[in-house]
Order: sequence, then structure tokens, then C-alpha cells
Amino acid sequence: MRRIVWALICLLALSGAAVASARTMHRVRTYSTPLTRPLQTALMDPNLFGFGDRTNAFAVTREAGATYVRVAVPWSSIAPASPDPSFDASDPDSPDYNWASLDPVVENSEAAGLTPILDLEQPPKWAFSVPRKGVSGGTPNVSDLGKFAHALAAHYDGSHGVPAAHVFQVWNEPNLSLDLSPVKPATYRAMVNAIASSVHRVDSANVVVAGELDPFENRTNSWHTMAPLAYMRALLCVSKGAHPHATCRTKIHFDVWSHHPYTFGGPFGKARLADDVSLGDLPRMRALLDAGLRLHRVVSPRSVQFWVTEFAWDTNPPRRSAMKMGMQARATAEALHQMWLSGVSLVTWYLLQDEPGNNVNKSGLYFAGKPIATARAKPTLTAFRFPFVAYLHSGRVNVWGRDATSTKTTVTIERRTRIRGTWHVVARIVSNHRGIFAANLRLAATTKDWLRAVAPGSGKSLAFSLTQPVYPHIGPWGT
Repeated sequence: MRRIVWALICLLALSGAAVASARTMHRVRTYSTPLTRPLQTALMDPNLFGFGDRTNAFAVTREAGATYVRVAVPWSSIAPASPDPSFDASDPDSPDYNWASLDPVVENSEAAGLTPILDLEQPPKWAFSVPRKGVSGGTPNVSDLGKFAHALAAHYDGSHGVPAAHVFQVWNEPNLSLDLSPVKPATYRAMVNAIASSVHRVDSANVVVAGELDPFENRTNSWHTMAPLAYMRALLCVSKGAHPHATCRTKIHFDVWSHHPYTFGGPFGKARLADDVSLGDLPRMRALLDAGLRLHRVVSPRSVQFWVTEFAWDTNPPRRSAMKMGMQARATAEALHQMWLSGVSLVTWYLLQDEPGNNVNKSGLYFAGKPIATARAKPTLTAFRFPFVAYLHSGRVNVWGRDATSTKTTVTIERRTRIRGTWHVVARIVSNHRGIFAANLRLAATTKDWLRAVAPGSGKSLAFSLTQPVYPHIGPWGT
């Protein structure tokens, strides 16, 4: 009898625990995320993608959640140094063209599940209308540029023994005299239109990316940068002011507008000059783009997107003057959120791996020192792959993130109190089919709490403190 009574007691205890567990599960609310714009990510690493262990680099890039890579297309390395009189610059099969350096890059990226963004740059000497001089970048001949763009798009149309490529970006930072000089928006407009005409003629589905602007106005004795908003207004022919109007009749043809919003002072930082554009100024750039679209200054067969094709912060370590590692990782997640809020649908991080030795850039997702397949990851990698933010607001907690798989899934939100507390499930959020999850949680939380997201295929996000830090006024490169 004693055994029977003891068994009944145990059974009742287990039943009570099960009921309590069921009640606890019932209290964990599940939220749904409506359809939103996507947040796709890309990486740019000229050393690894162009000359290094490219196969492993692209595999690691895909594991980091990226779906695009930005790839330099140096025109001068493909075109002949001295073209024969019979050279047809618009024909990809012309024997004077040499695609041997670019083909493996496109093949390797596509094999890794990555879409290459082909970034046109560096004309051959014979293709300049204004030659380079000193540190000035010079200006390519627009007609020659259009012919090369046609050959490039035709070579990668899927019928030349290499994978198809469909995204073509027009020059790097054309508002910077080091890349394009003299700095004239009208010249760059002609370049964009020539490339758009050529690549759209090959395939109307091809995508032309314009912009790629340097974020800061600079004037030195040897080089200068035109402020990005001033440059953009002149390029789009849109006036300044609260009620903009068209200032010329010439239209510009592109499918994506792009910018490089490098920022001092963390993810909410704004530029000091009125026409410069850092992270906090992206809504103003988006508004100017929208004004150009409303005034029919921009021509595209599809909805024009807003991208960031270069962005990063260095980390400490290894750069002692840069942002501390943990703070930089948090800033990365917050920056991705801020860009998404500003209408950006693709963000490109610079770099995959720190440059070695005394080289300038230490903004990689991985430390230098070992081959990329075995390199040590920074916390930045997790923030980039599985960004998650949480903010206290009016007694609730607003959370946002992107699942690393960019698919519809159930994301579990966990909370702990203080930095070494125990994690407890407080909510679940069903992401939309683009992997974005967002909710305004009914959660009695304080600034002592930390939240994180957990999802299948993504693992755990970085823990995110509900105490908002004060970011130091440190620039992207530790300046």
C-alpha cells in the first residue's frame, strides 16, 4: 500500500508540474510579423575575392548570411592595352578581350550561392576623355564605356560558358576626385545612362546601380569630394528645399541608388555638414531619391531600390583607436536596423577579414593571421549574420531582427536580468518569409535586462542590453 500511495503522490506531483508548465507556455505570447521590405546583406573584400583563397572566402561569406558580393571589374585588365584597328569594343568575343581574371570570380561566387555585383572601374589609357593627372582619377570616354558595358553584360548573359550575371554598378564614389575627375554630376549622369542603355539592351532584367557616393565633403590641395546631397541634387536635376522641382530635362536611368554612409559616433550618428550623409542622414537621402522619382527624373522598368554598397567600423582589437569589440558588435546590429528603417534593402559590409599587418583596414568579420577557413571570428560576425535589437519604450519592448536564413521561422525571445542572469523564454515571433521579425512585446522589463533571439538555423543572437550605451565619437577607421 505504501508503494501504491507513493506512486500516486509522484503521479500527482508530475501532473501538477505539467499543468504549471502548460500555464507557463500559455503565458508566452507568439507574435506575427507582417510583410516588410527585405534586408539582404553583401560583403566586399578586394584582397580575398580578387586574389586570395576565393573559394573558401565565398563559402564563408555565404555562411555569414550574405547573398551578394561586390566584385571589382577593372576595365583595364580586360580590355587590350593597345587595341587593334579591327577591335570591336562592344563584342565580348573579340579576341582582344581577356576575361580570364574575372570569369573565375563570377563562377566561384555563383557556385557559393552569391549574386555578384559587378563594379565597373579603371579604364584603359586609351579610353580616357580626361586623362589621370597626379591623384586625380580622370574621366572615361562615355562612348567607350557604353561599348565595354555591352560586352560585359553580353559575356555574362548565360550563353558564353560562364554563369549569368545581372547586377552592374557604375564606378566607385564618383563625387570623389580620386576616382572621377573633374567631379561633374552631368558627366557621371552620362556614364550611368550609357551603361544602362547597354546592359538593358542585352537583358531588360539586368540591374544598374548608380551612386556609391563618398559620405563627406572634403577639400584639400590635391583632391576633393563634393557633398553627396549636393551631388545627388545636381545628378537628378532636383532643386533644394521643402518643395523640390525639376531643374533640367535630362533624365537618368538606373534601378538602384547606392551610398556609403560611413559614420562617426555610432549607429545614430549624423554628419556635421548639412549635405553630408552618414547613418542618421539616410532618411534625407531617401527623401531626395523619392523626390526624383516623383518628378520623373529617374527612369527604370522596376521599382527603384535603395542600397548601401560599402559600410563598416574597425574594431579594437586590433586597432587600438577604434571602437571596442563588444560595442562595435552592438553598433553593427543597430546600424543594420537603422539602414532598414531608412528604406535600405541591401547592406554591404567591408571586409570579410582584417587586412594583415600594418594595412589600414581592420573592419573584417574575422581577424587576420590565418587562412579564412580557420580564421577567428569577431562578435561582429554574429551581429551581421543574425542582427537583433531591443528597445524599452513606454512600458514595452520593441524588438527587431533578421533570421540568418532569411526564411519564415519561429524566433524565440529570451530575457535575463543583469549580465550573468539565467535566460528565460518571454515571447515567440514568427518572422515573415524574408526572415524579418519585429514585435512590440508586452513585457515588464527594466534597463537591467538583456534580451536575445534564438532561431533554428541561426543559433543565438548576441545578447542586447536594454541600457542604451553612449557611443564615443570614433570614426569608421578608428579616427
